[in-house]
Amino acid sequence: MGGTTTSPTADATAVNDSESPTLPLLSESNSKIPEDSYHLAYIIYFILGTGYLIPWNAFITAVDYFSYLYPDASVDRVFAVVYMVVGLISLLVIIFYADKSHSFVRINVGLGLFVVSLLVVPVMDVTYIKGQVGVYGGFYVSVAAVALAGLADALVQGGVIGAAGEMPERYMQAVVAGTAASGVLISILRIFTKAVYSQDAQGLRKSANLYFLVSIIVMIICIVLHNIAHRLPVIKHYNELKIQAVNSEKEEKGAVTGAREIMGAVKWYGIGVIILYVVTLAIFPGYITEDVHSEILNDWYPIILIAAFNVCDLIGKCLTAVYVVENAKVAIGASFARLLFFPVYLACLHGPMVLRTEIPVTIVTCLLGLTNGYLTSCLLMVGPKTVPLQHAETAGTVLVLFLVLGLACGSVVSWFWVI
Repeated sequence: MGGTTTSPTADATAVNDSESPTLPLLSESNSKIPEDSYHLAYIIYFILGTGYLIPWNAFITAVDYFSYLYPDASVDRVFAVVYMVVGLISLLVIIFYADKSHSFVRINVGLGLFVVSLLVVPVMDVTYIKGQVGVYGGFYVSVAAVALAGLADALVQGGVIGAAGEMPERYMQAVVAGTAASGVLISILRIFTKAVYSQDAQGLRKSANLYFLVSIIVMIICIVLHNIAHRLPVIKHYNELKIQAVNSEKEEKGAVTGAREIMGAVKWYGIGVIILYVVTLAIFPGYITEDVHSEILNDWYPIILIAAFNVCDLIGKCLTAVYVVENAKVAIGASFARLLFFPVYLACLHGPMVLRTEIPVTIVTCLLGLTNGYLTSCLLMVGPKTVPLQHAETAGTVLVLFLVLGLACGSVVSWFWVI
């Protein structure tokens, strides 16, 4: 990797001769790349990126509803552990058996499982729970729905990022920006429900059902668009290139490179992703929702801070449409530099009074979101391009595995790091 920077709108599928046996194939095909008419493929990848995080956001945003129904259960922690453990195990299986299935099938199956898992909560609310407190049979069913969503997430997220990794960088940028848009959408819903619905039992039920209804609609849209995308000429083109590259490698080597070798090739990008999310999850949202207080904004303060983080995360992920840091050392070094957010937040909580006020805390939170979004996008866009085209899907899925590991480690750190 050099120290250059490029626009992701350029075709970034070419790699060094020493890295890829398929370079002549790609070079010969550059003039034949179909146009992405009306940027439809880009828009679809953006919406798919938005979609696969919506279910998880729905479950954690409705935590007030679940906590009301099951006061003796540590709902947020149980949901997080179940979702991440199931997701991690599923991703490991997918990585080592990726050549046994097609990402198109995995994504469709995952989106279908998302719909099923999301239907569980509102259906159970209407037919079984009916607002009653302490019906713990409903809690166990909800945990099972979260586990199903974790499996679906591994199938969809691994498939979408893997597929985007086989295409020019702009499509990975679309996916990553879509994930940030998911957080913004949920923040808007959270602000709406807090402003419109009362915070009593009925209000919490209405809020939760709204989250899950919107999520189901988004999943159905994603299913339709994903099946449309598979027929677009530009996506067919890159699918055909991959097939040719796989066949070429089999002819030259007699077999396709294994997952372990690919994991080794992108490990430093993965380590950068892990560090990014350890820092982010250790601070957000726990510190923001539990440790800061405002006499002016009261209980609106954490909601505004979460919205500020999500908006800046989206801005950061959109900035890579203009400028991408291609140098691995710079991007990974910047990820480690974000460890400085720990002492900065300590200062905002225990330092001089001027740092404890709303404006400094909001600025630091915006910077946390901006750097998280930009560096995540850089690492996910560039990482899959360090391996030959036929291995880009597996490389993208491996980076998702590292991302989930970062989320899990960050969540654990947030439990024990008391600021």
